[in-house]
Amino acid sequence: MALETIFKVASTGMTAQSIRLNTTASNLANAQTVSGTAEEAYRARHPIFSTHKSFANTLHEHYAKGVRVDSITHSSLEAEARYEPGHSMANEDGYVFYPNVNTVEEMANMMSASRAFEVNAEVISTTKKLMESVLSIGR
Repeated sequence: MALETIFKVASTGMTAQSIRLNTTASNLANAQTVSGTAEEAYRARHPIFSTHKSFANTLHEHYAKGVRVDSITHSSLEAEARYEPGHSMANEDGYVFYPNVNTVEEMANMMSASRAFEVNAEVISTTKKLMESVLSIGR
């Protein structure tokens, strides 16, 4: 694997984890938003990743070229209905609807995405140091 390929793979990982961090931040920011109907309630969003592949050589063996975000899906879990008849957004039955965001799960996602981003940045840094070491051998 060429060293430049390592940079490409790690950078696609960093991009994917940035998107994961952004969707997680959006979920946390909307965790306590209230709606008058279940259909209008915020739904947690999560990115779907896949391996981006390419042909490696004449034998047509596949190798990973990185990761990509295929889509961002909305959670299929129902919004949480709470009986709060005094709330300004309550429906005629006195219920308001809160998002289906699990803040503990989202915090775990944020820590995981942050750590994955750091690991990819470290891969780039280590590869750069190795390239510099190889170049210094000829001196």
